[in-house]
Amino acid sequence: MVVEQLIFTVIAFLLFVIMFYQMIKYNDTSYVVIFILQAIGIALNFFEVLFGIQITPFFVILKYVFAILIPVIIIIMDKKHIPLIEVFNVTKARIWMKFHVNKRAKDNLIDLLDKYPDNYKAHKLLAQIYEQEGGMRKAIDEYVQAIDANKQDYDSYYKVAELLNQLEKPDEASEMLFRLLSKKPEYEQATVLLGDILMKKEMYKEAVNVYQDALKYNPLSYDFNYSLGMAYTMLNDFQNAKICYEKAAEINSLSYNSKYSLAEIALIYKEIEEAEKYFMEVVDTEDLAADAYYELAKISLMKGNKDMAIKYANTAIDLDSKKIVPKIKKDPIFIPVIARIPIPFNLEGNKKAGNLTEIELKTKEHLEEMFEITRHLSYQDIEMLNYQMRKKEHDEKENIDREKEE
Repeated sequence: MVVEQLIFTVIAFLLFVIMFYQMIKYNDTSYVVIFILQAIGIALNFFEVLFGIQITPFFVILKYVFAILIPVIIIIMDKKHIPLIEVFNVTKARIWMKFHVNKRAKDNLIDLLDKYPDNYKAHKLLAQIYEQEGGMRKAIDEYVQAIDANKQDYDSYYKVAELLNQLEKPDEASEMLFRLLSKKPEYEQATVLLGDILMKKEMYKEAVNVYQDALKYNPLSYDFNYSLGMAYTMLNDFQNAKICYEKAAEINSLSYNSKYSLAEIALIYKEIEEAEKYFMEVVDTEDLAADAYYELAKISLMKGNKDMAIKYANTAIDLDSKKIVPKIKKDPIFIPVIARIPIPFNLEGNKKAGNLTEIELKTKEHLEEMFEITRHLSYQDIEMLNYQMRKKEHDEKENIDREKEE
């Protein structure tokens, strides 16, 4: 017992001296807390020695934790270049953040950065606070410094790109995302955001490359297959678009957007029965039901079934008269039956906002326009038209690349 107490006293005193040296070395007052804990542990041991009283196991554990274990942990942290002030200030900052007291959290982190300007955790947490407060530019600055401190922080790469995109700087955002994907090509969120940016900028070929690269790492991704289908659609490469939409529908049987696109592609290629089948699968969805019934009405007229066409047209009007009535009035195919279709005086649209994204709506409209363009063409004419359009786009891109090189 006496030997154990003697060894404890020697080790505890030695650790006390080491802690004091580190406080002087780093000029860090955080070590005062450690001194207090060590003092409590040593005091418990002296109390046991001086009064000859055997303290309970709880206090024995306490004295070893305070006087031995905690100082040893601090020494190990120092060997790993983790300063004590980081532990204290980051812990306090996280607590303040949890209670939404951001000012106190920022003060703790700024104090830490005053001593350690390159501290990764401080920059990362400070960036998150600025982002929560809406200070996007400040958040970007902090995320960039976090990346400088930790090159493997891919989440911060993505955050910078996301914030740049929100600041309407898509070129800078896409540059950051390309850089991120070159380091971590399987990062799905980066692919999704980069693809959206490229599609909005009408850089469809670049979007195709991005989605194809992503599918190497996640071939069963519904989002990537569907998005690749939309990119091919905008390039008028309907054969490849069809393959992607079919894959997306296979992965997600409730992918009604894919099925609607497949129906429109089938119409373009004069595959009326297939188009009808896909439109029938879409009529129960709120976003696409009115359009699907409208297309089914046109198919019925193509097949010579006027009564069914009128029925489908009336259903479409009931669902969204504001959208469907102008289409019916404009399309010559309805001339033989328009007198039998009751047109409401007050046109109403869908009460609820649709769930289709801007890119999905644009792709849908493009498919519908392409069907109108190709309605009176043969299958061979359509293939030739697609070839000519793709060749024209290819030649234009080559001219642009040539001009850049010159």
